[in-house]
Amino acid sequence: MTGTSVRIDGNRLLLPGGAAVRFIRTLRLPETGTHPLPPGLGEFPVRRVADYAGTVPEAWRARGGVMLPVYLREAMWLSFAGTTEPAALQVGVGKVCAVSGRPWSDRLARDPQNYVVLPRQPWLDGINSGAGTVRQFVAVPLGMGATVEGQVTGAEVWGGVQLQAFPLGEAALARWREEERRRAETARRAARSGGAYGAAMPMAAAPAAPGAAGARPAPAMGLGVGGSMRQEVYRDERPLADWAERPAGRVFVHLVTPPQWRHITGEAPPPSPVDRAAYTQAGLPWYDYYDQDAHDLAPTEPLQDVKPVGDWIGDDHEPWQTPAPQQVRPLKDAPGVPVEDGDW
Repeated sequence: MTGTSVRIDGNRLLLPGGAAVRFIRTLRLPETGTHPLPPGLGEFPVRRVADYAGTVPEAWRARGGVMLPVYLREAMWLSFAGTTEPAALQVGVGKVCAVSGRPWSDRLARDPQNYVVLPRQPWLDGINSGAGTVRQFVAVPLGMGATVEGQVTGAEVWGGVQLQAFPLGEAALARWREEERRRAETARRAARSGGAYGAAMPMAAAPAAPGAAGARPAPAMGLGVGGSMRQEVYRDERPLADWAERPAGRVFVHLVTPPQWRHITGEAPPPSPVDRAAYTQAGLPWYDYYDQDAHDLAPTEPLQDVKPVGDWIGDDHEPWQTPAPQQVRPLKDAPGVPVEDGDW
């Protein structure tokens, strides 16, 4: 694929077919135990690689896509709020599927499932570990063997995050739009007779700006895993034939160290993440999301043996305080210049 119509709207990536993805800063969980969903602490700033052709490494220019700054051992999650139509989204970490643990593929697969279904899946905080849990995405340098890519494939070549979106096929999309039209009409009638509708989700915030000069090699970053949290990766209830056979768009997301971000873009990186003990002591919320109509995917073998980044970098000495029960809140029962794709 030589072109893409992926666009940036603020810090949100808009993929063809209506999928929307934001990268959210968050608190890093302890690597032992299973925890509630951590909060969103603002969006990572996202910039097009093509806008900084003079300062990014040559390999990044070849891959195209976008970049964002992460600190060593910083945690993130992916938000899919704003997705307008159903999409099957593949999420790669170093070109290893974060859902199935299998190598990156240009096709959807069901056994094991290698994608998440939007908007049914509201976010993804880490690799699928099954049994209603995921293991948190945590940034680490390439070359140590700590990334998911390094542990699953035995090599660290790609790093970063890869996204690829498949829309519904023509007939399935027409059926979905008709169902939505009927649902909207029912909602309008209910509203006229005094009914009400609502929804809640956790949030985010953002930065901006332009460039610098003089390309040099960049310390490449990838994603390893941290602590476990309660989150389901939902099984697709549609027939696989409902989805388009080929992706509508894809994007390579490069992870940049804060000093390299400043050199490449001329922007100050975001401040380092908030202290998690201070966050909990302040009584701020954690989250618990449950969808009674959805079914969780089973864990897959390649991802079961991935070790946490602490096994390579050392113990996590940041203080931890368990949130009080009342701090855990239940959730639920574009424009812009196109992002250039490249060879990856």
